[in-house]
Amino acid sequence: MMTETRQIRSATLEDYEHILKLNEESVHFLSPLSKEKLAHLHQQSEILKVIEVDGFVEAFVLALREGKDYDSVNYTWFAKNYDKFLYIDRVVVSLKQQTSGLGKLLYEEVFKHAESIEVPVLTAEIDIEPLNSVSLKFHEKFGFKEVGKQSVAGGKKIVSLQAAQIIIPVRR
Repeated sequence: MMTETRQIRSATLEDYEHILKLNEESVHFLSPLSKEKLAHLHQQSEILKVIEVDGFVEAFVLALREGKDYDSVNYTWFAKNYDKFLYIDRVVVSLKQQTSGLGKLLYEEVFKHAESIEVPVLTAEIDIEPLNSVSLKFHEKFGFKEVGKQSVAGGKKIVSLQAAQIIIPVRR
């Protein structure tokens, strides 16, 4: 049996096509993403990382700090309620790699980064109408707790706004 090679790295312009394809594959849980919007978010982002499996981009995460130019109603909600945060805008794993641990690897990377830059809270939203139970369970394992709810997409969805506290070690 061959072992696959996995590499987490910062995204580049060359990855946009793959990122957009992955986003489209799971767009029912996300908001649509154009190349222009992706470029803008990449510029605004704190983190835009991909995971390559055997040379193919199979997952990505996009996260932004507070104070960025982003018109997401969920990002705006967190900006009104938290002074300092890292907002996970989207984490996407290809359908063929679901349950392979790539999402966990990306979240571990995001948590490590948040700790290293001393951001006290990670934020994200999860669909609860329609219910995305897989995502809810996934976030629960990482210590996310509901801090609010809101109706989005013109009333077509309700999201659970969630936050996870980051334990920042005392530096001596």
